[in-house]
Amino acid sequence: MKPLTIARAIALACLLFVAGHAMPQTHYPSRPIRVIVPYPPGGSNDVMGRLVSQKLSEALGVTMVVDNRGGASGIIGTEALVRSAPDGQTIMVTSINSHLLTCLLNRTPYDPIKDFAPVGTIDSSDYLMVVHPGVPANTLQEFIALAKSKPGQLSYASSTTSVIVTTEMFAARAGIKLLHVPYKGAGPALNDVIGGQVNMFFSTPSSMVGFVKNGRVKAIAVTADTRLRALPSVPTFAESGLPDFDVRSLRGILAPRGMPKPIVARLSAELSKVLAMPDMAEKMEAHGMAPFVMTPEALQARMQADLAKYAQVLKTINIGAAAKLSRSAADAQTVAVHRRTQSGDAGAL
Repeated sequence: MKPLTIARAIALACLLFVAGHAMPQTHYPSRPIRVIVPYPPGGSNDVMGRLVSQKLSEALGVTMVVDNRGGASGIIGTEALVRSAPDGQTIMVTSINSHLLTCLLNRTPYDPIKDFAPVGTIDSSDYLMVVHPGVPANTLQEFIALAKSKPGQLSYASSTTSVIVTTEMFAARAGIKLLHVPYKGAGPALNDVIGGQVNMFFSTPSSMVGFVKNGRVKAIAVTADTRLRALPSVPTFAESGLPDFDVRSLRGILAPRGMPKPIVARLSAELSKVLAMPDMAEKMEAHGMAPFVMTPEALQARMQADLAKYAQVLKTINIGAAAKLSRSAADAQTVAVHRRTQSGDAGAL
């Protein structure tokens, strides 16, 4: 082969190599995208994950497959994300608060910051406190008085690490002791509050508004500056005599570390467009939520700041072993724990 021909062949091979590596980004996405939700179906992360996935599917022109990977306070699903290829074909919708707190309270097989590529946020929402209708308390002060009269007997369900910390912060502020019953997600936790096996539950409104309206659970208060439009009759904690209890949940999309910046930028841009759609805002409002947009860079900075803030918060409350759930413990501990330690119907205290 002549030297010139060889040079042309090498040049052509180089062009094909570069083009081959550029294809995934240029034509992204080219196949269905897996959306991991590290909690069981029925909770707020699942509800919001499915709403956003439906809209992103339409915007990107590919199927978005929601994959619920519940267990171990979100560790199982999050580890599945970390082990995925950073090609944009696997992303995760999760509570940023719980993601960070879980890493502070447990030995996780990943770093909460370094092993992830933030894509953007979905919503920033308040927590709603609900109880079983049989609990003889209709206001926050009545619940606190009831808990003081029965120290350690009223139980609370937890679905994420942030719910545990929020509830323990509330208990510390109110001067009460509650019995902790852990669950894999908000869906199973809420089911047992409705069933009367557990007395109380803190969660974001999206999974609970409907049950409050049909009377299957009783709303006590919301951790917000103003009342929720979806539940205008439910007072805030400040209105109920517990000011400065401003606890919010931040939900967002994370991807594996090393995902190409053009793909991150594409997903972030489409997410922002989706959250700006009037019908999306209307659907979120019906669940007591509101869109909240942050860029990947802003979310990265927020996660770093919140990690430091939560580390300080944990020093001020006696969280003990309540949130330190190993993977096996989180999978094994169910409402049976409560039933073994407390007799009778929890909803009829």
